[in-house]
Amino acid sequence: MSQTKVAITIEEGILARVDALVKRKVYTNRSRAIQEAVQEKLVRLERSRLAEECAKLNPAFEKAMADEGLSEELAAWPKY
Repeated sequence: MSQTKVAITIEEGILARVDALVKRKVYTNRSRAIQEAVQEKLVRLERSRLAEECAKLNPAFEKAMADEGLSEELAAWPKY
C-alpha cells in the first residue's frame, strides 16, 4: 500500500511517550507508532459503529425473518 507523508501537531507529552516507545524499540520509529495507533483507533470506531447498528435491530423480528426465509428455501430444495 502506498504511503503519504503528512505533518501533524501533537502535544509534547504524547510525543514524549511515543519517543519512549521508540527508544525501547517497541516501534521502529515515530511514524510507525503513530500509524499503528491511528489504525487501531479506526478499527475500534468501525466496531463500535457495527455494535450501534446491531443494537437497533429487533431480535424477534430478525428471527422471524430468518425463519421465514429458511422455510421458503427448504421448500424449494429438490428431494433426493
